[in-house]
Amino acid sequence: MSDIAFVLRMMCVSTVLALISLTASAADLRVVVSGGFAQAYKDLTPAYEQLSGDHLISGWGPSMGNTVNAIPARLARGEAIDVVIMVGDALDRLMAEGKLEPGSKVVLANSLIACAVRTGSPQPDIRTVEGLKSAFLNARKVAYSDSASGEYIKHRLMQILQIEAQMQGKAAQIPATPVGEIIAQGEADFGCQQHSELLPVKGITIVGLIPDQVQLTTPFAAAIVKGSLHAQEANRLLRFLSAPASAAAIRATGLAPVSTP
Repeated sequence: MSDIAFVLRMMCVSTVLALISLTASAADLRVVVSGGFAQAYKDLTPAYEQLSGDHLISGWGPSMGNTVNAIPARLARGEAIDVVIMVGDALDRLMAEGKLEPGSKVVLANSLIACAVRTGSPQPDIRTVEGLKSAFLNARKVAYSDSASGEYIKHRLMQILQIEAQMQGKAAQIPATPVGEIIAQGEADFGCQQHSELLPVKGITIVGLIPDQVQLTTPFAAAIVKGSLHAQEANRLLRFLSAPASAAAIRATGLAPVSTP
């Protein structure tokens, strides 16, 4: 992005904040973000802090699963959190359980699944369903996540491709660690995860999105945690992240922004 374009975008962001925060005071906001939206959040929030005066205390964890950092586990043990940003379906479950403020959900972006190999390795052609199937079968070791994309791959995609039996013993669901890092370290030679989670990882080459016929679109959404002492400031953050001025930064991380006026 050019310097002029960046300045113009930040002016738009500044206008958004000015309109929504005339009466709001600065606060320390505790935010936990799942991997698919993490890079977009990291790219956007320095400008947000500068313009709003709020200080963001950020944490990271999967939207589901049994790891200690998983967002449902954090809320279950009463960790002090103001905002969660996570896979939409998992957020809806927390909302139904009464863990989040009713009506506070904001959909931020949609995410697609991509696959990658270690940099320098042969790149399989996964543009067709048969090509994707061959990539799985020809790999020595396959990795996928323990969150939304991995659950889909494990429980649906393998079944659709009719390779469940063949992948036994060489396909592994990776808890906590990004799939791209497992590939970069040579622990797997092929792996799939949300495109936005693979994009920032060094040492891998993204070979493409999985075909439309077997693709899964995953929405990422944010909401305010029930009982937050900073609900007004949390709402300000949600409105900033979902504003049209934030769309370009979200798109640059491999997500499709869902902007609201």
